[in-house]
Amino acid sequence: MSLQRLNAKSFEEIIYDQGSPCLVIFSRKTCHVCKGVVPILEEMQPDYEGKFGFYYVDVEEEQALYQRFSLKGVPQILFFKDGEFQGKLVGAVDDEKVSDKIMEVGEGE
Repeated sequence: MSLQRLNAKSFEEIIYDQGSPCLVIFSRKTCHVCKGVVPILEEMQPDYEGKFGFYYVDVEEEQALYQRFSLKGVPQILFFKDGEFQGKLVGAVDDEKVSDKIMEVGEGE
């Protein structure tokens, strides 16, 4: 299942207005590391359906979002809950690291 893509408007609505726990991967189509991480998230997504959101931002199309968080390099996975930034994972990650961070942030209790 593909990750839902966010633009500046939908990012505001989903991350800040709805405030549900979620992660957002900031990625680029030509990034080789991203091509390894995105499928891991796509595989994990069904296990968290309804409890934790999985979203995708293309940094080339949404540069303002990328700059807003002062990110350097991709991939970066940012975690949010109640509209607040909860931390991030950078670079190549495996499903265990992502699962651990989801547990830390909370699955939506």
